Amino acid sequence: MQPYPIGKLPPETMAALLAQVPQRDPRVILGPGIGHDAAVIEMGDRYLVTKSDPITFATDEIGWYAVQVNANDVACLGATPRWFVATFLLPEGRSDRALVDALFRQVVEACSHLGATLVGGHTEITHGLDRPIIVGMMVGEVERGRLVRSDGARVGDRLLLTKRIAVEGTAIIARELGARLRGKVAPALLERAARFLHEPGIGIVREAALLAATGAVHAMHDPTEGGVAGGLQEMCAAAGVGAVVDEAALPFYEETLAFADLLGFDPLGLIASGSLLAAVAAEAAEDVLQRLRAAGIEAAIIGEITAGPEVWLRRGDERRPLPRFARDEIARLFEALR
Repeated sequence: MQPYPIGKLPPETMAALLAQVPQRDPRVILGPGIGHDAAVIEMGDRYLVTKSDPITFATDEIGWYAVQVNANDVACLGATPRWFVATFLLPEGRSDRALVDALFRQVVEACSHLGATLVGGHTEITHGLDRPIIVGMMVGEVERGRLVRSDGARVGDRLLLTKRIAVEGTAIIARELGARLRGKVAPALLERAARFLHEPGIGIVREAALLAATGAVHAMHDPTEGGVAGGLQEMCAAAGVGAVVDEAALPFYEETLAFADLLGFDPLGLIASGSLLAAVAAEAAEDVLQRLRAAGIEAAIIGEITAGPEVWLRRGDERRPLPRFARDEIARLFEALR
């Protein structure tokens, strides 16, 4: 059998695997599925929301990445991230006290930034690794009436995107490939892109909380591997709907486009934490957009939810299928540069 390439398992493989999972516990409100990035469990007067994700592409500040990306998916369900568990897998022969101190400090600082608490985990020196890996799990909570379901997008909703495309992928490229890019892009551009990890930042907890509080948001999604294109397709698949995206409305960072031109990738398929996709009731979309902007959060309406199931990219009167990426563009890029 052909081995899988680097990146997520194919959706059809995941669907086949998840079809084998028995759903016997009635307290599981939202379980595993395509487009469901966090689970919801009934806990009396509130829901517990839990998410687990590793950091595998980045090697710089991975403690910060680990906390933020796990918190993002918890926040997308309207929940507040509360408790973090971290597993540190450290490379044999390359791990010393300075490395461990740095990783631990990054996790603690990221948790403090979000008001979450590190409550446990595991550390080990692991055979066969060439870099440290952190596997995180964030647990949050939300009142029963304030849950935003990941499968809640409705026909007619407006699609809203915060920040631009693609914060996380641009930061990773600048930080991991900076030596290769020096002399090929302006130094100031490279420095700005490296700061994307913190400014504008890969976290979306603040904007997710603001959106959830409006009561007009039917679904939210943090576009990670597969980029904004993959995030849109997963959001629509979860709800059994489609979408039309206006190509002219898609906002990109100058830094991302410069890297794309130089390295030959499509920004729509580049890992994109830091942006938040939201399906918002049509009648409230403009008001929600203005609330975000008043809070200093860049945002744009990029399309609408349709009966589907296709997801289209529209340019004027013409439309074509939104690109599908078998794996994230950064995985393809890193493999090509090995």
